[in-house]
Amino acid sequence: MTQRERRQWLIQRLLAEQPAYGTAGVPVDAVDQKRLLRALMNVRAPAPIGDDFLAVQDEYLRSETARKGITTLSDLTPAEPGLYLWQGDITALAADAIVNAANSGMTGCYVPGHHCIDNCIHTYAGIQLRLECARLMAEQRYPEPTGRAKITPAYDLPCRYILHTVGPIVEGDVTEEDERLLASCYRSCLELAAEKQLRSVAFCCISTGVFRFPKKLAAQIAVSTVRACRRPEMSVVFTVHSQENFDIYRALLG
Repeated sequence: MTQRERRQWLIQRLLAEQPAYGTAGVPVDAVDQKRLLRALMNVRAPAPIGDDFLAVQDEYLRSETARKGITTLSDLTPAEPGLYLWQGDITALAADAIVNAANSGMTGCYVPGHHCIDNCIHTYAGIQLRLECARLMAEQRYPEPTGRAKITPAYDLPCRYILHTVGPIVEGDVTEEDERLLASCYRSCLELAAEKQLRSVAFCCISTGVFRFPKKLAAQIAVSTVRACRRPEMSVVFTVHSQENFDIYRALLG
């Protein structure tokens, strides 16, 4: 199959199992097809699916990531010993683990095409990630507390693992408890990575999106916590998307 054929086949399979969207049809334009496939993956509840679907999905997603271009740590220059700053797509970074800023349900963002990091990671990791997260939460039987961390395989991403952590939601002014919980997110991820003997971890900007933590204060907490908790053998990448966040972290590092 070509990428176009894989994409169309995946869309048709997902439409067939979701009657509410079954009249949508497959768009002709490739961009519209990609949007629809992502939306269908985003809204799909965690439920088993055939190995034939997973085989085509895996080939499709891995080819899409390869087309974007995979970045490794050797492509980056450290901002200071053991710490890197990179402006790029965390789903295309081949670290041992990347960090997902999750919500307390832990099974990803269900808003079609939403641009939060949780949605992006679940989209490009494949539907196996939502299934695994649902399994973990079924075993746990309560929402994920803020400031802790869980680990899953990365499936179709170029990294090996994903560390999931729920950041604090800021309501009004930032409290000392908000700051403590955000620091705990970074600390918990580093402790879990060390426990699993991982050598490189890439953080996103936890809680600074829809959770409304101020960007500058969040970066200060992130950098100070990582400096205090990072083991010497572990490399940490602060991955940012916007120029604003890049400038904030650049001022703090080095």
